[in-house]
Amino acid sequence: MAEEPRTVADLLAVRAGDDRPGLRFESAAWTWRAVVAECGRRAAWLRENAPHDPPHIAVALDNIPEMVFLIGGAALSGHVIVALNTTRGPDDLARDAAATDCGLVLYEPAHAEAAVRAASACGAEAVDVTGGAYRAEVAAADPGTVSAEVTPVTPVMLIFTSGTSGRPRAVRITHRKLVVPGVSLAPMTGTSVYAPMPLFHSGALMAAVAPALAGGATLVLRRRFSASALVDDVRAYGCTYLHYVGKALSYVLATPERPDDADNPLRVAFGNEGSAALQDRFARRFGCRVIDAFGSTETAVSISPDPAAPPGALGRLPPEVQVCDPATGKPCPPARFDASGRLLNAEEAIGELVNVTGAGLFDGYYNDPDADALRLRDGRFHSGDFAYADADGFCYFAGRELDRLRVDGENLSAVPIEDALRRFPGVVEAAVYAVPDVAAGDQVMAALVLSGAFAPADFAAHVRDLAPKSVPRYVRICAALPQTASHKILKRRLAATAWRTGDPLWHRPGRALAYEHLTPESAARLDSELSANGRGHLVGRTE
Repeated sequence: MAEEPRTVADLLAVRAGDDRPGLRFESAAWTWRAVVAECGRRAAWLRENAPHDPPHIAVALDNIPEMVFLIGGAALSGHVIVALNTTRGPDDLARDAAATDCGLVLYEPAHAEAAVRAASACGAEAVDVTGGAYRAEVAAADPGTVSAEVTPVTPVMLIFTSGTSGRPRAVRITHRKLVVPGVSLAPMTGTSVYAPMPLFHSGALMAAVAPALAGGATLVLRRRFSASALVDDVRAYGCTYLHYVGKALSYVLATPERPDDADNPLRVAFGNEGSAALQDRFARRFGCRVIDAFGSTETAVSISPDPAAPPGALGRLPPEVQVCDPATGKPCPPARFDASGRLLNAEEAIGELVNVTGAGLFDGYYNDPDADALRLRDGRFHSGDFAYADADGFCYFAGRELDRLRVDGENLSAVPIEDALRRFPGVVEAAVYAVPDVAAGDQVMAALVLSGAFAPADFAAHVRDLAPKSVPRYVRICAALPQTASHKILKRRLAATAWRTGDPLWHRPGRALAYEHLTPESAARLDSELSANGRGHLVGRTE
């Protein structure tokens, strides 16, 4: 009986003689045998040209084959790919690359400015992977010359997430963090995996790339997600499995319906943050099964879907995970509901999701002992995610710790946004927090105390330089912010009321960077849409 794969290198070795279609991108295609050979060439190139102490290589790439080849190359050579989030600004990426001690930056022309700045911050070289010199050196490399000593806990990537401190944290993505979900999810992929989500996020790696590699399904890359192109791509490439983040489902559902929407090969859509209503609508419209799981880049707390779960539940809590009171560490009492399903005891039932047995698959952050200490305390992993569970152990998501937001699948921190808002003339104080998006994830809301009147056009001009997903969707003008006795802002109180307040409110109703008054009628429509998507419980919670 063949030994179970323990590393990404093991998974690549299984595919080394596989002549089935392995990777497709636009009009190009590779067999799995060819994919493994390309990974071997990158491994050889990295051994000759990349640093080894530490072996960290920053990459600024879209979803292109080179990203897959470099990840595979690093798995074979022992190098570590530092995946730069290319939706962030050049200054942010320079800081991220410097914080992870990168000795080389690889990029494509679309991200040249950010890559050059990142390389400068590290004192490293920036190399264009589309350039003739790089391509010639890689083509000449011998793919069979590299064999590194790697183990399941050897890092193969660093992926950034955001925390309450406001500074990105680089999570160690070890071989086992890819192999375990890859092997687990492989049986449901069918013949072809559609991967439109960015590969600098753990979700796409663990729920698309790894399962395709583990099961031998064809991996279909799309450079960037497109809602309007999704069904056409699925048909053109014969995709049987789709990886998504919750807001992606809502974007696809917002496209005009066609009578033949369900005429496609898709069997399974797998992802996270899709509400029960979105899952149901997507499944019925496109004739597939939607499986929505709960997890994070750290992978210390994971909750699998359960067909027996009530509507809106994530699934049943596994034995190692409990909902705990963040003040006492004790398990919270079960949630109680009224006849309409409204949570009756939110104050006592909502708590933090905690792995009470340890860290699970979390192998720590890179060079950030304070962040490790924040998450790992008393032999437990504290996720910072809030939830409640019913008497049968079914768990319902209730939000994230209040300085963390997730907008359109992106983890954001409130702190740098607050810093930017405090520079707006007239701002006395600012608080940024998450309020629920009507479809999935969060939206950014800012509460401001001003010394004068709010000027919406000037404010829009001021926030124009923020990353697009960091720009506040809602702005609340307050006479004062609620505070504790030690002058800490009570964001939970602000978040609980969201737009249900008598304070003046402004919002961006569409994609344009323009603010207008949020009228009571508009607020009522938000409440209606939130309820229609099964997310009404996320507003109006008690503390």
